[in-house]
Amino acid sequence: MSGHSKWAGIKHKKAIVDARRGQVFTKVTRELTVAAREGGPDVEGNFRLRLAMQKAREVNMPADNIERAIQRGAGGKDGVQLEEVRYEGYGPHGVAVMVDTLTDNRNRTVAGIRNAFTRSGGALGEANSVAWMFNQQGVITVEAGKRDPEELALELLDAVDVGEDGDVSVDGDEVLVTMAPSRFEEVRRTLEDRGYSVDSAEVTMNPTTSVPLEASQARQVLRLLDGLEEHDDVQQVYANAEIPDDVLDAVS
Repeated sequence: MSGHSKWAGIKHKKAIVDARRGQVFTKVTRELTVAAREGGPDVEGNFRLRLAMQKAREVNMPADNIERAIQRGAGGKDGVQLEEVRYEGYGPHGVAVMVDTLTDNRNRTVAGIRNAFTRSGGALGEANSVAWMFNQQGVITVEAGKRDPEELALELLDAVDVGEDGDVSVDGDEVLVTMAPSRFEEVRRTLEDRGYSVDSAEVTMNPTTSVPLEASQARQVLRLLDGLEEHDDVQQVYANAEIPDDVLDAVS
């Protein structure tokens, strides 16, 4: 299985755990506010806001909370100025890690991020120290249900145009559809219009190469990723770790 699809599977399974964390609403609210501030409150004309609203629905955020967050961003009444900052570094066993944050205090955020890396035996790096190992891609997960995933994957190849940079692959009982970000909306709508069960859909950073890990190594890396995601300022964490399914299942 290719590295990008493996990480997509990891992100999807970890989302089960992440959704239980109390700060998930805070992170989604921040993303809604910044998306509305940067691109306006019109969902049709603001791709980032559409993704943020989709995430809000996935975690069952009340409609009133979504609307307040959008209006706060569109009206410039956020109270604090949030800044987008990306941090990069290496975790244990040479795993490359990127961390996207929204912060109103860079000093506080970088101190927390650096501490998480140091505690895990890793190190925070300079800008672009690991970014070259990742590509931005759209990833859509389609549930096979009672169908054979391999047959479904072949069907999806005919159903949607993922472009030259896209791919359709099988991950357990699910099919992962990847494409360039520019094709994400078109592919997602086509799948939904044709009645396929879309389990998750996002634009993410997928690694071009991955680091295979044994169970004990994987647990060390997961502790770092979980520690980073628990930081209030962290929005997304990406890594090029290839983690065994049994370890992910145990965590989930």
